Amino acid sequence: MMSENTKVHLIKQLDVTDLSGEKVMIDFSTGKYFLLKGSANDIWDMLSNDITVSEIKNSLMEIYDVDEDTCMTSVQGFLSQMQQNGFIELQNC
Repeated sequence: MMSENTKVHLIKQLDVTDLSGEKVMIDFSTGKYFLLKGSANDIWDMLSNDITVSEIKNSLMEIYDVDEDTCMTSVQGFLSQMQQNGFIELQNC
């Protein structure tokens, strides 16, 4: 279970290209590609260093006009997808 104290660690480097404010990520080992925009773009940028779910949420709440519950749900959803694809690992603290 992911909590606010869960630490996020990037374990797989992907080829990332910026295109007009969106990111295109390519995983050459699987041939899959992903398009990130909006808050997903911002979250990905934050993953260059280990960071907690709470730190991600708080940063996004400073950028976007969103309530805390909605923000947390979105962060957890995106991180779950990244974990399922093997890009990050989550460490409960």
